[in-house]
Amino acid sequence: MSRFLVRAAHVALTLALIVALGGAPTAAAQSSQATVGTPAPDFTLKDADGEKHSLSEYEGKYVVLEWLNFGCPYVGQHYSSGHMQKLQKKYGKKNVVWLSIVSSAKGKQGYYPPKQMKKQKKKHNGQMAAILMDPSGKVGRMYGARVTPHMYVISPKGTLLYKGGIDDWATANTNSTLPSETYITEKATNYVETSLTQAMNDKEVSPKQAKPYGCTVKYASK
Repeated sequence: MSRFLVRAAHVALTLALIVALGGAPTAAAQSSQATVGTPAPDFTLKDADGEKHSLSEYEGKYVVLEWLNFGCPYVGQHYSSGHMQKLQKKYGKKNVVWLSIVSSAKGKQGYYPPKQMKKQKKKHNGQMAAILMDPSGKVGRMYGARVTPHMYVISPKGTLLYKGGIDDWATANTNSTLPSETYITEKATNYVETSLTQAMNDKEVSPKQAKPYGCTVKYASK
């Protein structure tokens, strides 16, 4: 094989890996209506129990949106360590509404029918207020959700305070050597926790945005 073909193959493989790991812009990101400092887009979705949830009904409360895919190893490192559940439980006690949104299309990684999704929530000991089903990807695209986990923090007035990665530990390590809960809490800066702490203490949220990392959201083809 010529040097040209070898290099071309290498470039193609690199680009494929970048896309798979959520490092490249997507159509979802380009069409985002979610801008920090402006009202978060309202939406209505059903949870795994069939109950409807609208963002507007939680006016007066902080809301965290977490894009979720239980099949994604990046999500797995936060749930297997128990760190994500601890955050959900901690802020749930502070009257924060934590909504996990699954925008995986039917038949793609991360999608489960409602009954199976309820089992997944129990299996992973999810402490979120609800898992919302978005198989059409409408809400995910509205928010520009690119990866799992992709996080958003919304103020009681409905203003988007933060969007981006869950923390600054943007690793591509997806093998069995995943970080422990201690590593995540002591070594990584969790932007969701930072944003909520600052906002609840009447301080300006900083950073307001951070690069998201994880597995690409498995949207339905248009």
